[in-house]
Amino acid sequence: MKPMNKEQGFTLIELMIVVAIIGILAAVAIPQFASYRIKAFNTAAQSDLKGAATAYEVFFNDNSEYPKTVLVATGTATLDTAAGLAAPVVINLSKNVAFASVIGTTNQCYGAATKNAPGDKIYNVASDAPSMVEAASTAGTVLLDADVTAPGC
Repeated sequence: MKPMNKEQGFTLIELMIVVAIIGILAAVAIPQFASYRIKAFNTAAQSDLKGAATAYEVFFNDNSEYPKTVLVATGTATLDTAAGLAAPVVINLSKNVAFASVIGTTNQCYGAATKNAPGDKIYNVASDAPSMVEAASTAGTVLLDADVTAPGC
């Protein structure tokens, strides 16, 4: 009796079907992943603004006025104070998050904004309207002074 020579393996059609299925799954998953990343960047900017608003309010409770200037550096924003008031307050910012603020003329109100550079939203808060407001932006752009909502005082 002659031994049967049976080779095992996948046919070309079977391999092409598997590659097509993997391609379809990748085409669906990659854009979804990109939108999750943008949401994460936006959430970091939103969280940093909540922390900054809290720092402003704590400073106001201690000193009966808001800090006069904001000095922005990499990764931190320093709430500068007038002579004789408390030491400057430092706000730690997430990576790529820009922070800007505007103080009213009497130091009795403020407006502040944050944006994460890869994110697509700008978040604003003001002392006279403490609920956070979001504005659409373009991913990859930086925060400008004009993006900060001016306080109403």
